[in-house]
Amino acid sequence: MSEQTLSYFQEQIHHCQLCPRMCSIDRTAQTGFCQAPAGAVAARAALHFWEEPCISGTRGSGTVFFSGCTLRCCFCQNYKISREMYGKTLTTAELADVFLRLQEQGANNISLVTATHFLPWIIPALDLAKKQLHIPVVYNCGGYERIETILALKDYVDIWLPDFKYENSELSARYSQAPFYFQTAAKAIQQMIRQTGAPHVCSIPGESGPVMDRGVIIRHLVLPGQKDDSIRILHWIAQNLPKDSFYISLMSQYTPYEKNSMYPELNRRITSYEYQKVVDAALDLGLTMGFMQEKSSAKEEYTPAFDLEGL
Repeated sequence: MSEQTLSYFQEQIHHCQLCPRMCSIDRTAQTGFCQAPAGAVAARAALHFWEEPCISGTRGSGTVFFSGCTLRCCFCQNYKISREMYGKTLTTAELADVFLRLQEQGANNISLVTATHFLPWIIPALDLAKKQLHIPVVYNCGGYERIETILALKDYVDIWLPDFKYENSELSARYSQAPFYFQTAAKAIQQMIRQTGAPHVCSIPGESGPVMDRGVIIRHLVLPGQKDDSIRILHWIAQNLPKDSFYISLMSQYTPYEKNSMYPELNRRITSYEYQKVVDAALDLGLTMGFMQEKSSAKEEYTPAFDLEGL
């Protein structure tokens, strides 16, 4: 870790501005919007087989699910950890051991899920493990990131896996309590691409197909009744991001897990028609590098059990 990077993350502990909300709180004394305390809290660390094929492969992604979140999506599949902060606090040494154990289990990569609010503790753990860790690091996030934090992660993150949730600010405010989500995520994704360049895949022993070791995969989850917003996002991507500089992953897996009395329009799965219209728009725009899901992907099995496995 460079002195500049070290200084950046140390400053965040007592004056946290890691995410775009920039609460500026002292993490050792109180919690902010993300609800995260001082010290990294995780709920699961295990091989995960449900990511994009070039991430999971057949051996799995070494996925570490961190608790808390800088967004508050009312439809979150991982609400037990994102909203209820279920998890276990880990020391730097314990977290480094988690990364190395996942590598020993054959993981294609180490995937950090919703890690932003714990970076002052995650980065030292990666530094501690780096002499033995030789697989890529994936940053799986909601896309709601500060440019400054992305820049500080330049020497740590090999693959960016951001969501690009909304184009409409009213929707992002309504569903995720983030009115400036689109403006923030658009800039963040552009910076991620600048830092990694075009996607790169390689062949590794034990895998039947190519595995990604560098680049950006932009994920978009199609929501019920919001295909037009999805299509607007695709138009922005096609017009503003360099061609062939990223993969796109269009997800149909939206699943209502409990009755949503505040937003009843979300109490259903998306239709085949809605998803196909979004896929057709992507193809029409030339966004052909990437992944789509079968409509049958809307299943609860995509959400793992958060039972402290691997911790």
